[in-house]
Amino acid sequence: MEMEEHFYVFRSQPYYRIVVYALMAEDLIETHSVFSHTLVSVSIGYFIYDFFDMIFNQKINQSWELLFHHMVVITCFGLSVLTHLYVGFAVVALMVEINSIFLHLRQMLRMANMAERVLYRVNSMVNLGTYVAFRISTLAWMTRWLVLNRERIPLLSYTVGSVGLAIVTVMTIVLFCRLLRTDFLKSSREKENKKDKET
Repeated sequence: MEMEEHFYVFRSQPYYRIVVYALMAEDLIETHSVFSHTLVSVSIGYFIYDFFDMIFNQKINQSWELLFHHMVVITCFGLSVLTHLYVGFAVVALMVEINSIFLHLRQMLRMANMAERVLYRVNSMVNLGTYVAFRISTLAWMTRWLVLNRERIPLLSYTVGSVGLAIVTVMTIVLFCRLLRTDFLKSSREKENKKDKET
């Protein structure tokens, strides 16, 4: 009998998860699963670790933007984890980090002096595509959601969320312009100059 109960509980888990995730998609404020809460909590741990790693191993003038970004994210995610509210919204925000794979690969390729290789060019294109798809689009959607749900959110939480989102959005736009200039506009100008020298 006990084995049948465990089997039933085990078999119902996927259905439970589907229901919870469907409810979470409808209610990003109060509904969340244990997994999503854990995901946001672990992410805070990563941002705290990365924050202190940058403080101890990099010059502040080179990493102040990322340090500021991490403080904003730790504050917003911390509010979510401590209050058990907005966990769904924080999970949506984590979609932005999908692009980080290609941003970090780009940095590693530059450090390895591989900026002239085909792999770097391919990564630059994928990086730009995922930047638009996961960073810019997600932040735009989050801004829209925050505005549409203003009346459901207490003033303090709305202020923290709005200010945090505004800061991250500005930083995202600045980084996007830098990526365009460095990986696309600069290489186009270099090719034109090279052609001019040959003629």
